[in-house]
Amino acid sequence: MFHSQKLSRIVVLWLGVIGALIATQSFAQQAAPTDPIATLTGSVDGLKIAGDTFWVLITGALVFFMNLGFGLVESGLQRQKNCVNILSKNFVVFAASCIAFFFIGWGLMFGDGTGLIGLKGLWMVGGTDNSPATGDAYKGVYSAINWTGVPLMAKFFFQLVFAGTAATIVSGSVGERIKFHAFIIYSLILVGIFYPITGHWIWGGGWLAKLGFYDFAGSTVVHSVGGWSALVGAIILGPRIGKFSKDGKVNPIPGHSMTSVFIGLFVLWIGWFGFNPGSTMALGDGQLISHIFNTTNLAACAGTLTSMLTAWFYLGKPDFSMMVNGCLAGLVAITAPCAWVTPGAALLIGAIGGVWVVFAVIMFDKLHVDDPVGACAVHLGNGVWGTLAVGLFATKAAPGSTLEGLFYGGGFGLLKSQLIGIAAVGVFTVIVNIIVWKLLKATVGIRVKPEEETEGLDIGEHGQNAYPDFVVTQPAGIHAGAQKT
Repeated sequence: MFHSQKLSRIVVLWLGVIGALIATQSFAQQAAPTDPIATLTGSVDGLKIAGDTFWVLITGALVFFMNLGFGLVESGLQRQKNCVNILSKNFVVFAASCIAFFFIGWGLMFGDGTGLIGLKGLWMVGGTDNSPATGDAYKGVYSAINWTGVPLMAKFFFQLVFAGTAATIVSGSVGERIKFHAFIIYSLILVGIFYPITGHWIWGGGWLAKLGFYDFAGSTVVHSVGGWSALVGAIILGPRIGKFSKDGKVNPIPGHSMTSVFIGLFVLWIGWFGFNPGSTMALGDGQLISHIFNTTNLAACAGTLTSMLTAWFYLGKPDFSMMVNGCLAGLVAITAPCAWVTPGAALLIGAIGGVWVVFAVIMFDKLHVDDPVGACAVHLGNGVWGTLAVGLFATKAAPGSTLEGLFYGGGFGLLKSQLIGIAAVGVFTVIVNIIVWKLLKATVGIRVKPEEETEGLDIGEHGQNAYPDFVVTQPAGIHAGAQKT
């Protein structure tokens, strides 16, 4: 009995001590609330991360939507008997690009390594989140992409859709005669290996970035690489049956739907408002984003008008396909300098691009390079021009710009770096493309049989027609200029 009473008193005593400690801790917490400034700062940082992430994903989705535009433009500028094949290529190429970039391309492009290639982060995207909440967590893995404070997967998705665009550019130039499976294999290699290598040189902290080469949204990284690849592919494949006569004459092969081209053009134009402004990869600087929206749009409009006038005077008619390619030329040309030039310079850059694309289309025809959609003229010709434009027109008068080109007192230094970058990317891309196309030609084969090409790839490659209940014929006497793209 005595021991029971003693034990009870001990239990009551300890319960009282524990209760007092809990009460004291609770009072201390109430007496010393969290620092309101720290709380507010944390909330602001969280909102910034959320806003920037939303911006990057939405603009990335706009670039992804450009696949529809490419499919409509490319199919419209080619014959109805190949429509299913062209749409299938533009559809499947993004899926192939995603897998290739996820497994190896991302690491090769943005992984830390040498000045030539990324060596970390290979074999599937992985790594710690890099938002400001976790600090410099990517150091030693993806330092080159460390400047933007959005999560890893947001960065990956945005860069993925750019990689897919490069492969889509090639689709049009090799249209109406390439084997479907050969193009898919080629796309895996392009996006998985040699697009990321040159991308590493420029956007991955490689040797061109250290040299002082600048490309804001991809005139070289995306468009020139796609354009060089398209050129080599078209040459090695050879022209379509009937495109060139034995005497060297160019025979127009008209597309089947200008309506499709029209719709596709506007999808691409809208997509470019993700392509260029989205490359800020942050939502905070409204002045810079608005500036890029307008330089992008002004260049497109100028390219449209100058290509129309050039075709009108040189070919005799305001060729619609030339106008479309003129608009795209202006968009490609402004992609590299969009953040670093004035609106007036953007007009001039787009205007020159619109003139240049008309003569580039004609030039490639005369060289007997059969490019059904003008991809080489648009993406290669104006990818080079837009990259040069950085060295000529960049100015500190643009919001946030620290660059000065030749025409704004900067001398030849920046222009020299741009020229070196253009040449280096061009030489490398041409060499690896020759190797890959030749290997594919010697193994799986790259061109369909003549009878299949004549009948149309829709039946031979896919066993179906795009328009089974309609027969589309070409009106007699159509102007030859309209077929040059």
